[in-house]
Amino acid sequence: MAVLKRPPRDLRLDVLRGWMQVSIFVSHAFGTAFAWGIHAAWGVSDSSEQFVLLSGLVLGSVFSLKFARDGFGAAWRDIAMRAGRLWRMHLLVFLGFAAMVFAFDRLTPLAGVAQAGGWGWLLNEPWFALPGAMVGLYQPDFMGVLPLFVLLMLLLPGFVLLLGRFGARALLLPWGLYAATQILGLMPPALGGTSIAFDPLAWQVLFMTGVWLGWRALHGAAPLPRPWWLVSLAVSVVLMGFWVKLSMHGFVPEMPAWVLSLTDKDVLAPLRLAHALSLAWLVSIIVPREARWMHHAFPQAMAAIGRNSLQVFCVGLFLSWMAAALFRLFPADRLLLDLALIPAGIALLIAFARWREGDRAVSYREATARSQ
Repeated sequence: MAVLKRPPRDLRLDVLRGWMQVSIFVSHAFGTAFAWGIHAAWGVSDSSEQFVLLSGLVLGSVFSLKFARDGFGAAWRDIAMRAGRLWRMHLLVFLGFAAMVFAFDRLTPLAGVAQAGGWGWLLNEPWFALPGAMVGLYQPDFMGVLPLFVLLMLLLPGFVLLLGRFGARALLLPWGLYAATQILGLMPPALGGTSIAFDPLAWQVLFMTGVWLGWRALHGAAPLPRPWWLVSLAVSVVLMGFWVKLSMHGFVPEMPAWVLSLTDKDVLAPLRLAHALSLAWLVSIIVPREARWMHHAFPQAMAAIGRNSLQVFCVGLFLSWMAAALFRLFPADRLLLDLALIPAGIALLIAFARWREGDRAVSYREATARSQ
């Protein structure tokens, strides 16, 4: 197999992934007024879709490059190790989150919060709940996204093999599976009274589409064409999502139930998928690959978060849940808490990402010194 050349790092991806992590933190802090400032408030998709798409693009490029340079076995071992680390991270977050929720349930007036969040099975039957969490089918609140990524990473090698053999025609498989989920309602079973937050049989289509984009860029393919009619269609979908969201907020007449069903998140319903892809494509067209503003302080802070997105995401889950809990505990002080907690949480995420980057740089210098 020909040796491929690694493309230059695209700063846009780091900045966008960082902003998406901030948006996820804000959206999970239920009750904050800052939620009006993220794009999920004005469209029918949110940062989750963009993060899955970009993760597919990045991991698809990494795997394809490793495959070309070192062979399929080495590439498979690398992605399996990444998936293993992510699985262990999921279990660590699961146990830490459970401890936090149980503490709030027992020690504060928020009695019943554990049961409401789907943690009751762990409390009552941990010998069943823990294996359920290990296989990703027991999903209390906030515990659905990491199991999705573990599964998608394990499916990636087989899809890259299909891309190598069939090219873009390999997309028929993930898109056909997506169509089957929408028509037949396919979804893995959930355990412990919880529900699957992200149906992997549907959400895989975003990830695999991202893998294809990364794979074709790595092989030197020309950028995707931008015919005026397709750009117009993408703009129309984004505007439609804006109007539907306005109806959800009560600013315009309510949409029919069948229209709202097209925006369901757990199954990645068609309008939601179309909105996410349209928005991603328009941003890729509008935002230049290199721009002076990307090197200013705030975009650079977002880029640091983007380069450490997994760890920041996990920390953000804890911070956002605690912020929402404090809003409930002190409703009379919600405005002051909101003005303090959300900016402080974002500052903590930035500081954590900066610390991670500095710590990694020190480790790299030490490893280099030992090798000399």
